[in-house]
Amino acid sequence: QVQLVESGGGSVQDGGSLRLSCAASGLSYSEYCMAWFRQAPGTEREGVARMCTDASPSYAEFVQGRFFISLDNAKSTLYLQMNRLRPEDGGMYYCAADRWNYGLAAKYNYWGQGTQVTVSS
Repeated sequence: QVQLVESGGGSVQDGGSLRLSCAASGLSYSEYCMAWFRQAPGTEREGVARMCTDASPSYAEFVQGRFFISLDNAKSTLYLQMNRLRPEDGGMYYCAADRWNYGLAAKYNYWGQGTQVTVSS
């Protein structure tokens, strides 16, 4: 059974940094794509970054050059390093996984519970 548990959210000021973690179990990274999504109140869930072992990481345009996705196989953990955070980056951040590469579309079958990020101006 695939389980995803996010952590690392919190409150930061405009321009600050956070690193989110997603501890994964029940899957093999060589067979799955992993992604980060976010959702602010009243908005749809949107893709932030995606990583598959057979493809280069991809990022949403609004985080290009500020956010970086990475994977530590030994720790079975996916990360999202978020730099130069803006108030509009606030929301619930979710980790997702699937055998299929859905890119940044929210079609993944497995989801974590999310971790909250708040950025104050």
